[in-house]
Amino acid sequence: MSETAGAMTAPAVRVEALRHVYGAREALADVGFSVTRGEIFGFLGPNGSGKTTLFKILSTVIPPRAGRVWLFGHDLADEPHVVRPHLGVVFQHPSLDPKLTVLENLRHHGHLYGLWGAPLRDRARMLLDRLGVGDRAGDLVETLSGGLQRRTELAKVLVHRPPLLIMDEPSTGLDPGARQDFTMHLRRLRDEEQVTILLTTHLIDEAEQCDRVGFLHQGRLVAVGDPETLKRSVRGDVVVVHAHRPAELLVKLRERFGCAPVLVDGALRVEQASGHEFVRELVDAFPGEVQSVAFGKPTLDDVFVHLTGRRLWGGAA
Repeated sequence: MSETAGAMTAPAVRVEALRHVYGAREALADVGFSVTRGEIFGFLGPNGSGKTTLFKILSTVIPPRAGRVWLFGHDLADEPHVVRPHLGVVFQHPSLDPKLTVLENLRHHGHLYGLWGAPLRDRARMLLDRLGVGDRAGDLVETLSGGLQRRTELAKVLVHRPPLLIMDEPSTGLDPGARQDFTMHLRRLRDEEQVTILLTTHLIDEAEQCDRVGFLHQGRLVAVGDPETLKRSVRGDVVVVHAHRPAELLVKLRERFGCAPVLVDGALRVEQASGHEFVRELVDAFPGEVQSVAFGKPTLDDVFVHLTGRRLWGGAA
């Protein structure tokens, strides 16, 4: 197989034994995964889990120091100049020039990739129309809402037709409606243009929309899978109990029901089949000790607790 043919059949992203340290702090530890072409892959984790460091490496902002990374078959350490034209990078904070118009931002970005004239103008107009900001092409970016600025940023990084889109917390600052619209546009890119999309997020609803999700915890990749399969790894319902003395009730639940509750953020969490029946038995057994109780099907946050003993937004067990 020729080098060109090998690059065409290689995964969009392949990472092996990636490690990165800042002084004595290990930001990434033995991370390995692959992303197939035309896939939306999300990294989910709390602040400090290593998401931003991974984003910086994949977007060629910092070089990999240990381990190997290939993008479309090209080694990132040896060929970053070959990789960069294939990337569209959306940073957590907007990289638009607020004093330029929407269309001017796209045209100047296209110039960086050697695009000029009618082809660039037509491509920019098409992207703005597709992303719903065509009617604002002549407006200054600073006059747009956060949601429209995010759409403009997405249009800008797609001007040069990159096959891989890498995004760091792309929904930061967007309201739920704008976030849903943004996700719809990403799916359209995947389906209509076969763009591979890799994003970092700490938002459960954003991760739920990915084809696959990887959980990062303290620099380690602790699980990878599609959202539904990951949720099925939590057996039964998740029961959350708020009690007057949770540590004492934890011991009593173990003795009475033979379950394995964990204490997270001051509440007891129990994975239990037939959660509605367990709730009734729990309240009947300890009526004076339970303040409130709720149960439901597992979410990705519950999966993270199951794997790490921590919530995405909370403290340790």
